[in-house]
Amino acid sequence: MPALKSRAVHRWLVPLAAAPLLLTVITGVGFSLSEEWGVKQKWLLQLHIGHFGPLNLSSVYPTLLGVMTVVIIVSGVQLYWPVRRRGM
Repeated sequence: MPALKSRAVHRWLVPLAAAPLLLTVITGVGFSLSEEWGVKQKWLLQLHIGHFGPLNLSSVYPTLLGVMTVVIIVSGVQLYWPVRRRGM
């Protein structure tokens, strides 16, 4: 993938992926802490697995997060390592 296209994909996907990834981290930590304190917060677990009220993404949410993470990593690595030109 050319650097410009990789940069565009990276720039477009990072903000899109940041919100659900942060939500997953925050709800996972929050649920674990609440469980340790003896207070189960089912709504935190529901958000964590991708069940957002009437919108239930729990069957595809982990796959979407995984794919977005891999694409962000690949595009970031491509931006980090410059492409060597022939003859140099």
